[in-house]
Parts: sequence; C-alpha cells; structure tokens
Amino acid sequence: MKRRQPNRYPDPVSTTGSLALSPHTEEMGIVARVVRTPVLFCLATFAITVAGLALDSRADLPMQILLGVCTWGFLGIAFVYLTPMERAQTSVVVVVATCAEIIGSVIWGVYVYRLGNLPLFVPPGHGLVYLTGLRVSQMPWFRARPRLLIGSAIAAVSAWALIGLTVLDRTDAAGAIGATVLVIFLIRGRAPAVYAGVFFAVAFLEIYGTWIGTWRWAGEVPHLGVPDGNPPSGAASGYVFFDISALALSPFLLTGWERLTSRFR
Repeated sequence: MKRRQPNRYPDPVSTTGSLALSPHTEEMGIVARVVRTPVLFCLATFAITVAGLALDSRADLPMQILLGVCTWGFLGIAFVYLTPMERAQTSVVVVVATCAEIIGSVIWGVYVYRLGNLPLFVPPGHGLVYLTGLRVSQMPWFRARPRLLIGSAIAAVSAWALIGLTVLDRTDAAGAIGATVLVIFLIRGRAPAVYAGVFFAVAFLEIYGTWIGTWRWAGEVPHLGVPDGNPPSGAASGYVFFDISALALSPFLLTGWERLTSRFR
C-alpha cells in the first residue's frame, strides 16, 4: 500500500488564525518564509504599503494601474504559500471589501480616492490588510497574550474616538459609532484577536493613506449629515464585517472548490 504523504500546508488550528507551520521549515524558500512568518510578513506589507502609496501620490492613471498590477502580483505570490483556509478567507475578504468600496466610495461618496476612481490596487490591498491583521494575531508574543492584544486595541480605538469627539478640528461622530461597534466585537466577537490585529493594520493604513492624500473622507456622511473624521476612528469596524464574512463563508468556499477540482481529477 502506498504510504500517504503528510499535508505540507495544514489549515489554521483555530478561528483566531493560529499559523500552522510546515515541518520542513528549513527547506522553505525566502518567499515562503516571509509569507508564513508573522513578523516578516507584517514588515513586508508595511514596506509595500509605504512605498506603494508614496508612489501613488504622484502617479497618473497608467502608473496607478501598474501599481495595481504589482499589488495583485504580491497577493498572488502570497497565495502560493497560504494554507487553503487562509486562501479562502482572503478571497472572501477581497470580494466583500470590493463590493463595499464600490458602494461606499463610488456610489455613496463617503470617501473619495485621489483620481476620483477605484484604484486597481484597492481590492488586493484589502486582502493584504486582512492577512497582515491575521499575522499580527499569530505573532508568538501575542498568541501567548491574546488579551493584551485585544485590550490594546480596545484602549486605542476608544481613545481615538474620544479624541475625535473632543479635540480634533473635525468632529468624528460617525467614527465614534463605528468604534463602538468595533469594541463590541472585540469583546464578544468570534475571533477578537484577529479583529484586534486588523484594527492596528487598518489604523496605520488609514492614517498614512489620508495623510499622504491617497484618499479623503467627506466632512459629513452624504445624505445623513453625520460629522465624520479624516480618517474616522471607526474605519476598522468595516473590516469586522469582512472578517465575519470570511470566517462564515470560507469553509463553504473551500468545500465547494475541493468538490469542483475533484471532478476534474
């Protein structure tokens, strides 16, 4: 009887996104190490974000399209070394977040991008942001202290919301509402450590992206008149719903994909 080979790409061991490492770590290439090592992956996405948005701040449409192609390429390379469940979760986030971008930016105008379009790098960027937040929650130090990560996120978003209501030039009422939703899910949600990691990733992205001028939030939520910050403190709350969608739908997506591919085998 032919002996079955062990799976080199096991699924995460819990809904909090614990990273399952291959037993053949020493044989991995550099790219595989970066994708599967939480600290290295976060450093890589940090560098990509800083450099990419800096280039976009001076780019015309053709250059922006090239940046989008590169971002899709980065996400595609990462996909090769993700676990099947991580691929499914990230795919759901990309689809759901892109739909939210079309509604929130293109149709509703809650925020607008520099060239008035939906940049090609935004959909894969959402996938990279989700993976970054997931990897933050998988860092060994935070895996051993998940309450510290969650508590830090609660304290940070609460302080941000309070500052937005009392100190900043633009009153951030809409952000405070989103921040409240985020805190609820950080306390009662299915995967609070992942939500906390995503919050820190989104907080950096929003502060840097608005500062450098890649996008700008409207002073008030259109048609509602609720004052909004630039960026709002509750911007990461939207990612909670992306994450919920990923956790809920990815098992069905993975099962459907396996059934489909098995037919072609």
